[in-house]
Amino acid sequence: MEKKRSHDMLSKIGYRRMTAEDLFLDLFIYISLLSLCVITLYPFINTIAYSFNDAIDSVSGGIYLWPREFTLRNYEKILVGNKAISQALFISISRTITGGVLGVFATLCVAYVLSRRDFVFRKVFTPFLVFTMYFSGGLIPTFILMRDLHLINTFWVYILPTMVGAYNIMFMRSYIEGIPDSFTEAAKIDGASEYRILFTIIFPLSLPVVATITLFVAVHQWNAWFDTMIYNGMNPKLSTLQYELQKLLTSALSIAATDTDATLASGDSQKAAVTPMSIRTAMTVISVTPILFVYPFLQKYFIKGLTLGGVKG
Repeated sequence: MEKKRSHDMLSKIGYRRMTAEDLFLDLFIYISLLSLCVITLYPFINTIAYSFNDAIDSVSGGIYLWPREFTLRNYEKILVGNKAISQALFISISRTITGGVLGVFATLCVAYVLSRRDFVFRKVFTPFLVFTMYFSGGLIPTFILMRDLHLINTFWVYILPTMVGAYNIMFMRSYIEGIPDSFTEAAKIDGASEYRILFTIIFPLSLPVVATITLFVAVHQWNAWFDTMIYNGMNPKLSTLQYELQKLLTSALSIAATDTDATLASGDSQKAAVTPMSIRTAMTVISVTPILFVYPFLQKYFIKGLTLGGVKG
């Protein structure tokens, strides 16, 4: 009688005994997720292992999750004694911070204006923004524009042309439109200006999408190298880290050959040479590591911004 009563109570709260099919399905899901995790993480872990492994030893293969012969030679070849890299690193950090702050600020201001239903030209400017997402002026007209604006060989050529992006504006505008109008209406009744409404009400409520756009802009600024080659390629003081690494990548074969010849000439068999593979893997780790350190701090807002940014309230 007690067993039947307990069974009835468990049935009422939705409990049921797991069957063989349930166990098999759970096992299949866990194995699939674990396999997906391994497939996702293994290439990066393997790249790190190769970057810290002796270059000559890496040629024989067989390196998977950790280096077989640990060395810092690959990173020393790129970073130590290379003044161009240190200068480029400073420019890249400055570009990422400045471009991220100004880009998010400009995007927030434009998105807030376009989200206001009482803005007269809202339906006029929105199609223009959407048009720029599908069509561009091309490389040569853009270069001529940058030249006429006197931005060539200046730091601001990295910031001003990409400070406002159509996709980011539409993404943030969609989020702001989901904020109830009662917040802004109450603030206007209390005499708040548009600037006060934007920075004391809209901005705090939009932190998830602001963090998402910040990550988008920062990653773009950090990874960009093509604009450096086009606009500031002849000015080493304005070169970025990614551009310098790109030049190292294209000359990896000659670097490896020079380093090997120097090693053989010195007769120092303990001093390992570098190879194109070792330089490439070390460059990959150097490029990705800063973003990996920043992402955990924005992850909570980033996920929330992606899930809510396209939903209107």
